[in-house]
Amino acid sequence: MTEITDSTPLQPTFQQAMEITAQWLALWENGELSDEVLGDRVAEMVASRDGARGFFVVSLAGDCPLMDRLPDPVVFALRQAGAGVVDLSVRNLAMSTAMALHHQRSADAAQQAGSERVQLRCTELLRLLEPEAVKLRLETLLEATAGRGEDVAFLDRWGYDAEQKASIAQAALAVAEG
Repeated sequence: MTEITDSTPLQPTFQQAMEITAQWLALWENGELSDEVLGDRVAEMVASRDGARGFFVVSLAGDCPLMDRLPDPVVFALRQAGAGVVDLSVRNLAMSTAMALHHQRSADAAQQAGSERVQLRCTELLRLLEPEAVKLRLETLLEATAGRGEDVAFLDRWGYDAEQKASIAQAALAVAEG
């Protein structure tokens, strides 16, 4: 068994990342973890794809208010993480937007509200990340909503229909309006 030291990079599985993030957010919310320490831990977590995915699943969809009032050290950590965080944030924006419409169609107001909260959190987060990287990534998503480019496979994999793709395009454009 490998001993983990302070210099060992955090390489959690997706499941581990969700569990660790939930613990950190509870500590932060209870005032037991400072903004600065949380920022350092988030920086480590989002350094890997699975870590970032787990962090966003918990922080975007959960009840913790972190993503509603992001402390500067956490914003800094997410900005420093670069393209991977921008990519996941854009993908989460697209998926939550499409799911909000799906839940609206199913008359599931609670699930719709949850998806709309994730959508809003993604929009606000994208406005805080590196503007040029966000712009380029959103342009790629917008191209896909018109049936062109790299993200077509992403949208097709989830089976989004024309109305969902139109909503995704509106959400992508709304990031720039803020």
